[in-house]
Amino acid sequence: MKGVVLAGGLGSRLYPLTYATNKHLLPVYNKPMVFYPIETLVQAGIRDVLVVTGGPHAGHFLRVLKNGKELGLRHLEFAYQENEGGIADALGLCEDFADGQPVTVILGDNTTDANIGPAVQSFREGAMIFLKRVPDPQRFGVPVFAEDDPTRIVAIEEKPAVPKSQYAVTGLYIYDHKVFDYIRSISPSGRGELEITDVNNCYIREGTLRWTELDGFWSDAGTFESLFRANAYWAGKARQEQR
Repeated sequence: MKGVVLAGGLGSRLYPLTYATNKHLLPVYNKPMVFYPIETLVQAGIRDVLVVTGGPHAGHFLRVLKNGKELGLRHLEFAYQENEGGIADALGLCEDFADGQPVTVILGDNTTDANIGPAVQSFREGAMIFLKRVPDPQRFGVPVFAEDDPTRIVAIEEKPAVPKSQYAVTGLYIYDHKVFDYIRSISPSGRGELEITDVNNCYIREGTLRWTELDGFWSDAGTFESLFRANAYWAGKARQEQR
């Protein structure tokens, strides 16, 4: 299994902080934000990782991540997303790196202490998405469950005004090699991006999407509120471990 960290974008919701550097290099307590998703992959046994970045500060990743050895990686690559084409567009740059193998994909602003190792090790085909119950699901992709089977997802809605569940589709996914065909099959959304929700809905239509709930803390860090929440959690956890 190979890993992909998607760390592009301009981070405009965090201006003026991201005038200085890429959002995913901002501090979350005592580490750059991007360390957390990489550590999640390493904990799951993934040692080969591709980081997709973009924007004017892409070169800053080299000084921070170096060759990845200090974070436990065997091999680290970088890819550059030239435009703001969306999450699925960024993932599409990883096809050669995946080389026909499944990939575990995590957004660079996701921090979690959940152990995804069992899901990674048991994955065979299709897609696996990780859900988390949140107070503000309208900020995320939201799963719609079948009325006759509350464990079966029939659709995912992107940032719905009226969410049909309290679950968020976190920025953590496992895909088989078909993901790149699905990315080629979708069209840009109204905001001009290739949406990962549309890719997930392709797997739903094929009947090959599965889900599990993350057991532990999870938060994105793409807004001032969620960045503060992530900082507070990891600072508190560090203090507990020092006692």
